[in-house]
Amino acid sequence: MKTYDWIVVGGGITGATLAYELRKAGFGVLLVEEYETPENATRYSYGGLAYWAGTTPVTRQLCEDAIARYHILSQELDADIEFRELDLLLTISAASDPEAIAALYSNCAVVPRLLSPEAAGELEPLINQQAISGALTVKHGHIHPQKTAQAYIQAFLRSGGELQVNKVLQILENGVETTNATYQSANVVICAGGLSRQLLKSAGIAFKIYFTHAEIIETPPVDIRLRTLVMPANVQRFQLEAQSTQVEQLWDEPDNEPVPAILDAGAIQFQDGSLRLGQISRVLTDPHAQVNPQESERWLRESVGEVLPALGNLPGTWHHCLVAFSNNQIPLIGAISGFENIHVFSGFSNPLVIVPPLAERFAKFATGKEDKII
Repeated sequence: MKTYDWIVVGGGITGATLAYELRKAGFGVLLVEEYETPENATRYSYGGLAYWAGTTPVTRQLCEDAIARYHILSQELDADIEFRELDLLLTISAASDPEAIAALYSNCAVVPRLLSPEAAGELEPLINQQAISGALTVKHGHIHPQKTAQAYIQAFLRSGGELQVNKVLQILENGVETTNATYQSANVVICAGGLSRQLLKSAGIAFKIYFTHAEIIETPPVDIRLRTLVMPANVQRFQLEAQSTQVEQLWDEPDNEPVPAILDAGAIQFQDGSLRLGQISRVLTDPHAQVNPQESERWLRESVGEVLPALGNLPGTWHHCLVAFSNNQIPLIGAISGFENIHVFSGFSNPLVIVPPLAERFAKFATGKEDKII
């Protein structure tokens, strides 16, 4: 039986990027993904790259490395990932103090500029000026996340990496067991996003990684043109993540909802004219929990329509996926204590911007090179 240096579990943006970088570093790598076309967080991501948002020396360095990497990534991967820079519009609700919200961003590497409702309307004509007290704006990177993950996988395969489309049932000490085979490796790294906790638990590993159920509406290409990427300035998702991890025991039972669901009303339009509108975040401790799509879609449309009236009633389809997170917005990377050949590369609250530089650093670290960040 063939033995690999690394098995990477999960073919979203984290797994695809890390598999490519490990292969590029010279390792024998097997990437295992459950679906031919994954319905994961990468598939339904907005694709934003907040390279301006670093607030510490480490995050600022990673963001600088990331934006330099993205500028050359299409050429390196020989694929169009639709990289561009556009204006981000962070809306401030009518009930909030614009100056107080702006102060929350004062430590960013590039501090967003505060706009009046009228100036925000000039930047984004689709915005409802009556629904906001102001907005923040800053230049923001953007990619097509699904095309980027696929580009990484194709480059990985061209370089000699191997891909198996199988469901991983069990993490083993020396590999993984899937639905139709067992694969052996010196190391396993979990990049399974919202299913990472469940996979680790199946191996007897209690690990502080969590997940939300995220919901969006996706439209087909439309004639309406959104000039900016619109998001709320006061993102509730980060508060929800922090509050939901206060009592670890709640996560050991499948039917809990530690905190109520939230909705961060935003929208992005891709180059083909399609839109993603969202998002709802629910903390349901069962990864297979069911939600009511009709109620969710109504909530999404009403909330997005308040800020962007022209988008609220566009034809579109409700979608749902799991999104991994940690208890402090810092991704979980490296070997698991007591299980040194089992690693994790997951829990990114802001994944797309820092995954490439961290994957590159992880791969070099795996060759024996020291890295202060890893």
